[in-house]
Amino acid sequence: MIFLNYEEAVAYIDETPKFTTKNSLEHTRECLRRLGNPQDSFQVIHVAGTNGKGSTCAFLASMLREAGYSCGLFTSPHLVKINERFQIDEIPVEDKLFLQAFQRVKELADELTSQGIHHPTYFEMLFLMGMLIFKEAGVDYVVLETGLGGRLDATTSIENPMACVITSISMDHMEYLGNTLEEIAGEKAGIIVPGVPVIFDGNHQAAQVIRDRAKELGSPCYEICEKDCKVLENTREGIAFSMEEESFKDTVFQIPFVARYQVMNAALALKTMEVLRKSFTYTTEDLRRGIARTRWQGRMETVLPGVIVDGAHNEDGVRRFVETAKHFQEEAKITLLFSAVADKDYPDMIREICEAIRLENVVTTQIDGYRVVPAEDLAEIFRQNGCQNVTAKSDIPAALEEALEKKEDGILFCVGSLYLVGAVKGEIRRRAHD
Repeated sequence: MIFLNYEEAVAYIDETPKFTTKNSLEHTRECLRRLGNPQDSFQVIHVAGTNGKGSTCAFLASMLREAGYSCGLFTSPHLVKINERFQIDEIPVEDKLFLQAFQRVKELADELTSQGIHHPTYFEMLFLMGMLIFKEAGVDYVVLETGLGGRLDATTSIENPMACVITSISMDHMEYLGNTLEEIAGEKAGIIVPGVPVIFDGNHQAAQVIRDRAKELGSPCYEICEKDCKVLENTREGIAFSMEEESFKDTVFQIPFVARYQVMNAALALKTMEVLRKSFTYTTEDLRRGIARTRWQGRMETVLPGVIVDGAHNEDGVRRFVETAKHFQEEAKITLLFSAVADKDYPDMIREICEAIRLENVVTTQIDGYRVVPAEDLAEIFRQNGCQNVTAKSDIPAALEEALEKKEDGILFCVGSLYLVGAVKGEIRRRAHD
């Protein structure tokens, strides 16, 4: 079947989970082989972690671009449009290139199923499309974010990355990755390749798992901790920080995000560039500009003056959101727009937020679908945790309008789910074009 337009292709991809199962890495490698091994056309930096991996990828891609290299960026999930998962020099690919790559992967899928071999999974299809897109675009480098875990993730089919980066690790997706931080760290450490440098966040208690795995595989190991970074200023415009790293000691880096945890993500990206310094030609000024000009959707992202969206959707994400909101509550009244999906521990998320932050107003809304949690149910939990001014609006555009009115000259945080972030950004974009 020939898909004549972009909409038909996206609809097919969205239906994919309904008729396939999780495939092995050997299946993904066979798919790449049949596509001509497009991944051999560029060099890859592979990034895994629970939180911060997308931001770290974005910092890396921005620095490479500022150094004059063409860089592909593969991330997930998308917030508004699926093309966001494939960026070339930080611009999502056009529909035409997306459709061309899809048609080739669809032909492969038909070939496989006709031979009694499993159809590619949803994520596999997107990963394979990404490799074709980046080969067609002729990029120099690709920064590749894992989808889930690491050891068995489709992206780990890339056998010769330049470097492996592991960001913050916390409890999430336990049904797939394990019930302890050590088990989850073991899954993330599955991206480590013999002899290939690994750069990782050493702040968590399971860091030893990564050290041990790197030693076992003979992979040079570089650790970054909070003590290696010094925050100099944290305002509504962003954060200025410096690093103890000898190469960067006299440099002040400015990140365009308000959350302190982004300092660690930027530091991991900077350390990666330093470790790979013999592979690139760059100046410290290139790196400084790259950090300052990084754009990343949905993670403490300022979308309007005084309006910040953050996809805090797990225990660690909420903790980090709370840390940022507490910093700003001393200077501004805080309004919260909140939603969550049913497979997250939203009662605990709400309780932690209410215990730590003085909320002037709360507006709850809902993300429709099979994981919906009614807006009124969420509102009641906020009330039970001591919040007085709580409004439930099931319709997201109406909820956003209500929250904007209540915000006045304070700060509005839209948090609880990446789906909410995507819907809010889509609504803001729609209003801008009306």
